[in-house]
Amino acid sequence: MTEPGFAAALPVLLIYNVDPSWAFHERDEAVRETHRLGSALEEIGHPVTLIPIVDANIAAELDAFDPEDFIVLNWCEGIPGVSRSEALVAEVLESLGFVFTGSDSRALALSQDKQSVKAILEGHSIPTPRWQVYEETEGDGWEGYPAIVKPVYEHCSIGISTDSVVMTRSELQQRIAHVLDHYRQPALVEDFIDGREFRVSFWGSSAPDPLPVVELAFSLFPDIRDRLCTYDSKFAPGSSHYQQIETVLPAPLHEEARRCLCETAAAAYSAIGCRDYGRIDLRLRDGCFYVLDVNPNPDICADVSMACAAEFAGYSYGAFGSFLVALA
Repeated sequence: MTEPGFAAALPVLLIYNVDPSWAFHERDEAVRETHRLGSALEEIGHPVTLIPIVDANIAAELDAFDPEDFIVLNWCEGIPGVSRSEALVAEVLESLGFVFTGSDSRALALSQDKQSVKAILEGHSIPTPRWQVYEETEGDGWEGYPAIVKPVYEHCSIGISTDSVVMTRSELQQRIAHVLDHYRQPALVEDFIDGREFRVSFWGSSAPDPLPVVELAFSLFPDIRDRLCTYDSKFAPGSSHYQQIETVLPAPLHEEARRCLCETAAAAYSAIGCRDYGRIDLRLRDGCFYVLDVNPNPDICADVSMACAAEFAGYSYGAFGSFLVALA
């Protein structure tokens, strides 16, 4: 792995979401985790200013800061109160002339359109599960089960639960109807790859370096419907998925398999236009690694897969954050 060039003297504006509609414990967690990263960066030597984004007026929050003097560490999932607005944050930063960490607005917007991502992956001959998009409940033309049904324009596993895995045409139609009615958007149907799941995080752009591979193990779930990362697995600490999906770091893989996995993931990273850092989720079946998702704005909390992989590779949390700043 390339030795990072840290930029410890650079002043950092760390922008993050605090949505007024969140419950108190959600707002408290966002502030706590942001202070944790900010403190880690300060220990490395960065002057850090924390800026909570609570509404759409991002420009006003940044008005006092000269883009020539600061790098923005963009830790926003979107604009509070504006659905699917992750890319809009980057658009504002671009319009104001700030250098910022992570992918540009184009890649962020693209990543939220699963249909376009799938088409690009196929166009680059990158393995991805067989798929079809439906705007009506009939599910005509789909054959092969189990399948999984997802909203086309959501991320962070929104809309994914054990009910998303369907075994019959009737279940398929019911789940497509649920997505159409509840999320008011088309449904993406995919072949459900019941195999080992991996997360490959990268940092860099033209020649990104993979961090140690993480495996998510579902050995405690005998029911095939449970062997997936649901919304609860990420955001419901009391749920069985949150508690029983095992994170294995590093993933036990033979060197040739690891090389193939990382090559497939790197191809997806580049095809979608990820910049600075990102995470690719894949599953293995019959010797083939299939790309499930491309995330150009993954969570960088200290206890999630990307930061944990960097720590395993020898980087403190502050060094991890500093390298992201240096990449920008």
